[in-house]
Amino acid sequence: MGFKELIVILVIALVVFGTKRLRNMGGDLGGAVKNFKDAMNGEGENKVAENKPATKKAPARKAVVRKPAARKSAAKTVKKTAPRKTGVK
Repeated sequence: MGFKELIVILVIALVVFGTKRLRNMGGDLGGAVKNFKDAMNGEGENKVAENKPATKKAPARKAVVRKPAARKSAAKTVKKTAPRKTGVK
C-alpha cells in the first residue's frame, strides 16, 4: 500500500468519524497499547498495588437529587375574578 492510498483512507475516516471522535479513538488505542505492554512486562500488577491507598476511605456521600420547581403556565397563574359592578346601567 502506497502513501497515496493511506492518505485516501485517512481522509475517508476523517469524513466518516469526524475530528473529535478520531482523536478520542487514537487516545483510547494508545492507552490500550500501553496497558498491553505494561501487562506483558509484568508492570501492570505492581502499578495497581502501588496506587491502592493504605487506609480505607470513607464512603462517598450520595448526592441529593432535587427536582426543579414546576413552572406554571401563564394561563394558570392569572386569577379569574368576577366583573366589578360600577353602578352605571
